[in-house]
Amino acid sequence: MTTDATATPSQQFEPNATPWVRKQLEKIDATGTTRSVDVLGSPVMVLTMIGAKSGKPRRVPLMRVEHDGVYAAVASKGGAPEDPVWVRNIVANPDLTVQDGTEHHELRARLATPEERELWWPRCVAAYPSYAEYQTKTDRQIPVFLLEPR
Repeated sequence: MTTDATATPSQQFEPNATPWVRKQLEKIDATGTTRSVDVLGSPVMVLTMIGAKSGKPRRVPLMRVEHDGVYAAVASKGGAPEDPVWVRNIVANPDLTVQDGTEHHELRARLATPEERELWWPRCVAAYPSYAEYQTKTDRQIPVFLLEPR
């Protein structure tokens, strides 16, 4: 198993514990493109990162939000009261890879500033309208991470 965040889909990864996520990743691996799956008609991207505790490569499909070569990773967890686990991973290890379609981009993650979040939040909601509903379900402000070229 590789510990490189730029690992390719053919390399070994820990299986995702969530069945529907695991199935999405399996389909992306089989087809070689993120365009083979969607969530409610919206496209996804795949983040490959290093686990904060395990040090092992982890992958998670997220909604595709991109503007001028910068991507946004929205830590919505469906409006749950806590952040998704992957947030700890990218805070601890911000260098990651995004697969968008068949392309792989080496990027660095950082939390958007309040001013940047104001700009990016409407883009996120435009890409996946359910984000607006998720925000109403939780008292936390849903974090938006910007994924920028290294």
